[in-house]
Amino acid sequence: MRVAIAEDSVLLREGVARLLAESGMDVVAQCGDAEQLLAELGSEPVDVVVVDIRLPPTHSDEGLRAALEIRARFPSTGVLVLSQYVELGLAMKLLADSAEGVGYLLKDRISDVKEFLAAVRRVAAGGSAIDPIIVSTLLSRRRTDDPLERLTRREREVLDLMAQGNSNQGIADKLVLTLRAVEKYVSSIFTKLQLPATGTESRRVLAVLLFLRN
Repeated sequence: MRVAIAEDSVLLREGVARLLAESGMDVVAQCGDAEQLLAELGSEPVDVVVVDIRLPPTHSDEGLRAALEIRARFPSTGVLVLSQYVELGLAMKLLADSAEGVGYLLKDRISDVKEFLAAVRRVAAGGSAIDPIIVSTLLSRRRTDDPLERLTRREREVLDLMAQGNSNQGIADKLVLTLRAVEKYVSSIFTKLQLPATGTESRRVLAVLLFLRN
């Protein structure tokens, strides 16, 4: 798997590169800003990009804008965006069209090496990886006649894990439930939210996130 990294903190950039390399991934580019990243991708195709949402020169949204351009120019390249804080508006811009091949994680998640590497691989394979805190923030939003109010506490827990990109088996393991029980909860969630139960995990996440943005 070929990976490019864009992070202006040299220490963090090299740390992430080492983690990825030690897990067997090929880090083909390490960049300090968005301009360099886009230049590298123009000549060096990669499977996934790990990019800080705030990059030089203004440290506002250069990384996000680069991520959006990458999704437009290189649709087969996965994009995993890292952020220091929960920035819901920027996250929604990234997820506006599709959640497939997209990830948005807080930088604190890097310390959980196993989960971070799994997220990189999932995004590279066309799946999604959404930080649990961001999912919780979305789920806590209230609207008039909020359909989420129809869900039971357990269904909300399942939805939370589902929106993070977990498979039914992964949800079952984390909640200590049988696979059959999780399948019933998922079916009930889609019914209550009037969302079609599609065939892949990434499409399920997309449906949930599209619903939560409305």
